Amino acid sequence: MKKTILSLGIIALLASCGGETKQTPSVNSVSESFHVFGNCGMCEKTIEGSLADIEGVSKADWNKKTKQIEVEFDDSKIKLVDIKNKIAGVGYDMEDVRAKESVYSNLPGCCQYDRPGLENKMQLDSVDSHEGHNH
Repeated sequence: MKKTILSLGIIALLASCGGETKQTPSVNSVSESFHVFGNCGMCEKTIEGSLADIEGVSKADWNKKTKQIEVEFDDSKIKLVDIKNKIAGVGYDMEDVRAKESVYSNLPGCCQYDRPGLENKMQLDSVDSHEGHNH
């Protein structure tokens, strides 16, 4: 009888304290995936590391094969554009945010990917300026 009570007590204690701890998702929790240029495992570490201690970011997982990052964050604490700027701040381009040349050029050689051209950005600027058509 004592063994049964003790066993039940240990099981209850383990159930309440042990095992994997998961954060309760915020009401404002958002999950986004987007392309981040990069090459290798060092890129992965740097890209994910740029978001590691950012308040509101609960997950950052970059896949070096697909070049996609999956980010989970609380959009009441941080916005997607701020997340992208943090990644660009360590030297990595996205389709809509470009890292500063000086930061990119300081990446290790294995991390220097073929950067997307500015022609796409120029095309977007000309579309945004509404040149060539009337409303």
